[in-house]
Amino acid sequence: MKLLGIDVGSSSVKCGVVRAGKLIGKISRAAYPTHYDGPKVEVDAERILAAIAKAISDLGHAPKKVDVIGLSVMSPSWLAMDKNGRPLTPVVTHQDRRSVQIALQMEKRIGKQKLLRITGNRPYPGGISSTTYAWYRRYEPGILKKADLVGHLNTLLHRRMTGARVTDPSNAAFMGLYRTCDLGGWSNELCELIGVSKRLLPEVRFANQIGGRITTVAARHFGLTEGTPMMVGMVDTGAAMMLAGPSPGQVLNVSGSTDVLILCTARAYPNEHLLTRPLGIADRWTSVATLAAAGSAINWMQDQFFADLTPATFHHLLDKLGRKPILSTVRFEPYLAGERTSIEQKQASFSGLTLATTREQMLSAVIESLAEASKARLALLRKIGVPMKPHVVVSGGLQAGLEHVLHRGWPKHWRYKLESEASLRGLSKLHPQD
Repeated sequence: MKLLGIDVGSSSVKCGVVRAGKLIGKISRAAYPTHYDGPKVEVDAERILAAIAKAISDLGHAPKKVDVIGLSVMSPSWLAMDKNGRPLTPVVTHQDRRSVQIALQMEKRIGKQKLLRITGNRPYPGGISSTTYAWYRRYEPGILKKADLVGHLNTLLHRRMTGARVTDPSNAAFMGLYRTCDLGGWSNELCELIGVSKRLLPEVRFANQIGGRITTVAARHFGLTEGTPMMVGMVDTGAAMMLAGPSPGQVLNVSGSTDVLILCTARAYPNEHLLTRPLGIADRWTSVATLAAAGSAINWMQDQFFADLTPATFHHLLDKLGRKPILSTVRFEPYLAGERTSIEQKQASFSGLTLATTREQMLSAVIESLAEASKARLALLRKIGVPMKPHVVVSGGLQAGLEHVLHRGWPKHWRYKLESEASLRGLSKLHPQD
């Protein structure tokens, strides 16, 4: 079976044809900007759709000859659509923090423990999309009056490419309105409390089910074959877990702009310090510990403090400091994008600076903070009590020099296997079902 994988991230889309976990031919990429405006972090939905069309086009005729299409998407990636599937809002990403006060009010009204029992998660601002919906309901009610459908990116892609109104359990969990812990569908109680009409919500189907088939209009616009089946799709790190092998105890480390540690489990383990979501297929869940700014923290340092260096020179310095830190009084709190599992958001900061502090010492402090955060999040996952397999699958756009830093404080007996393009390749491990 040949599959066209479409992997939509926070800054670019990747497309490739895959068979049995192996890429056939090249991978195409198309980028788009993420907009930062104070606490608002958004991506233009039409830019994403245009990038998908370009990435598919760059693969030539191969996408027209596949048996099925698979989707992996960043999540959350909330937006509202009109009756024709046109975006009414930008895509709101997990880094968005506009809804902090709304999230606090929501949790006070409903109760932390009830939310954990139903959804598996606290209402993290931006990270759980019910907070974003509630923000629009309060401050942009006119937009929601025009809405015909709300969801994440896989819902948008299906609406535009197949006409279907679907999502999968992994994305539904991060909508904050889904009965995550028992896969029980949209919660009537939460929808009523938050003011969400269930007519606006997509049908929840497993990630490997066929959500719809490519329409005539979409075939022409995206360069595909009319009638090609498209699976519902899943969260990008879930697709990477499919490649790793979705058995309880499997650990996956996806390190890119964010650093994500994921433990596969046989049931939900709600924890206020972790993200809990279904994998997207039957009888599998994940517990997730995330550092919202990992590679993006390094990129920030490069842009703000080392812009005079060539990329090659900066990466050489990064590798050098990763292997041999500079001892100094400088410390860094790595919360440039806040924290995914806090409602009242933390902020990044340097401490221990003096007039003698160098930019190299500051970069070294950032690197060391990422290593410590990785060690701490592994310890947090261990506390849920699921035995972890010692084989860790590592994927993502690792910054040069960080691969040997992030696992510095992990148990020495663990073994690491680097898998490139794990999300794209993992989609081919799904078995399509009608």
